[in-house]
Amino acid sequence: MARPRTSGSKKARRAEPEERRQAILEAGLSVFAASGFEAAKLDDVADKAGIAKGTIYLYFSDKHDLFEQIVRHAVTPVLGQLQNVVALPDLPTEDLLARIFEVFRTEVLQTDRKLVIRLVLTEGSRFPKIAAFYHREVIAKGLGLIRQVAERAHARGELASDEIKKFPHLVFAPLLLSVIWDGLFSRIEPLDVEGLLAAHRKVLIGSGSRRRTGK
Repeated sequence: MARPRTSGSKKARRAEPEERRQAILEAGLSVFAASGFEAAKLDDVADKAGIAKGTIYLYFSDKHDLFEQIVRHAVTPVLGQLQNVVALPDLPTEDLLARIFEVFRTEVLQTDRKLVIRLVLTEGSRFPKIAAFYHREVIAKGLGLIRQVAERAHARGELASDEIKKFPHLVFAPLLLSVIWDGLFSRIEPLDVEGLLAAHRKVLIGSGSRRRTGK
């Protein structure tokens, strides 16, 4: 009986640092979102996480490192889902875009991950390192995925031109709008995000399809 109890204790000790790190990441996002990057204090993060301030430095070197790890923690699962969708070669492009938009709607806009985007929008111009990091870790990877989708769609005749390959930003435009609208105007005029994304998908695919236009 002693051995199982000892084994369980070891597992608990291994899990504890992971749980503590998770608590710091969640507290950090909350404090950054409420105060902004510059005004955010690690003391406040520690208080919110229920730990001593010094404990933060066991996991993160400084405030910048904490922010970067918050971003990675937030976006890595989403990028993984998007990569899995793009890896479906036989999926029609319109359906593929629908899945991409649905991942964004449910995994970003309906979660605290949207706070990361808002933070980058408000703080990125004042802190170029934040903007550069977010572009490298999120924007560049997302644009690369859409370019891959657009190139494949154009090659099989689902797009009349390669404009989306040149400007994959067009795909992400309503996603960014949704985040901004949610933060500024949702209480005044709620946005039908699902309807917006469906309409945008038709604009991108419906009128530009060679097969539908017969070109």
